[in-house]
Amino acid sequence: MEKETKVKVKWSKAFWVANFVELLERAAYYGVFIVITLYLSRILGFNDIQAAAIAGTFSACLYLLPTFAGALADKIGFRNSMLLAFSLLTIGYAGLGLFPTLLESSGLVKYSMTTEFTGLLENNVRYGIIPIMALIVIGGSFIKSVISGTVAKETTPENRAKGFSIFYSMVNIGAFSGKTIVKPLREAMGNEGLITLNYFSATMTLLALIAIFFLYKSSQHAGEGKSFRQIWRAFIKVCTNGRLVMLIIIITGFWMVQHQLYATMPKYVLRLAGEGASPSWYANVNPLVVVLTVNLVTQIMSKRTALTSMTVGMFIMPISALCMSYGNVLDPNQTILSMHPVAFMMVVGIVFQGLAETFISPRFLEYFSLQAPKGEEGLYLGFSHLHSFLSSILGFGLSGYLLDKYCPEPTLFSSHTEWAAAASNAHYIWYYFGVIALISAIALIIYGKVTRYIDQKKGTEQV
Repeated sequence: MEKETKVKVKWSKAFWVANFVELLERAAYYGVFIVITLYLSRILGFNDIQAAAIAGTFSACLYLLPTFAGALADKIGFRNSMLLAFSLLTIGYAGLGLFPTLLESSGLVKYSMTTEFTGLLENNVRYGIIPIMALIVIGGSFIKSVISGTVAKETTPENRAKGFSIFYSMVNIGAFSGKTIVKPLREAMGNEGLITLNYFSATMTLLALIAIFFLYKSSQHAGEGKSFRQIWRAFIKVCTNGRLVMLIIIITGFWMVQHQLYATMPKYVLRLAGEGASPSWYANVNPLVVVLTVNLVTQIMSKRTALTSMTVGMFIMPISALCMSYGNVLDPNQTILSMHPVAFMMVVGIVFQGLAETFISPRFLEYFSLQAPKGEEGLYLGFSHLHSFLSSILGFGLSGYLLDKYCPEPTLFSSHTEWAAAASNAHYIWYYFGVIALISAIALIIYGKVTRYIDQKKGTEQV
């Protein structure tokens, strides 16, 4: 009897370089994005509504543009695309750090440095940050399409699952690292750490640029050659597919709540639990829960339909929002596991949020792909994140309005007592998002019943 030998998988250099630079890019992105609304408000002086609108548009474009950027990447090659992308990202992140400093040194704008650092005084020149952020959006849109494309092209059907497993591990390590660096910077430098953080991100993307320039070589760069016209045609098809549009709108409700991890949570926690809180570390609870539970949840729900799994997740989200709200009604002088009650209940809410994601995200992609015409699954999946485009615009926009109304910036008030009265109902913010999540969950049940009825009439089977 012959002894069975285990074949050792050998990964190409291009595969490892792509995964390494993905780790660096995610560390750069999440380090900045977790505090982007704080940067816009505390450093550049935008109010909550303005900061949310800018950050929401920034996030939305990062979800819409990658499919179109991917078409260009196929034409100019993956290496050239990554060189362009990391050059733009490095300039963009460095620009976020330099911009407020240059404004102050130019004499156009003065910092308010009275009792504490509160950023640039009101001045329209601060809107110059938008083209700088646009560089990050353009660079990031190439990265989203090219790195995953490289992993796909540098693997075989036999080792592709393992290859993407390594890729997603790098994504999570990078995201965790980027968020972790924020707290020590803020503790050491106060709000000025929000400026210095951008230099950390610029350094990460510069290292990635150097790695691509010297180490990345691949002959597997040719794409499927999709033209902009083909992609635009697919986009129109998705937007005119009533079933997909309704599903995207319903799932947008879930992602509106999920995006509050970046839109509302940092300001909410720091204003209510104090500057010693660690919103960037709390945000890391989400990917931790996903990594620990996604395989188990997928296995448990494997015999259930995709819509059933998504519905379970949708009903977990209102629980998450209620947990987040509960911290503000507890006694602020009583800690829970050495944490302020607002911070502790925020972490509990994020745990439920991560759990909901494990029920929804993997099965949503499955369901979405099965709605595409035969042979066009890839093009359709390119627009599977339209819900995140919508939820970034709507979720951040609503967040800015609700923060301004229920949990305003403390420095706008003459005394802590006056601010405390204005923020006494700050937990109402989460009631709004809880209602959105609940309506979305009920809507998904109705959607399931209607589509099942339509499928039965057509003689097709529910997925």
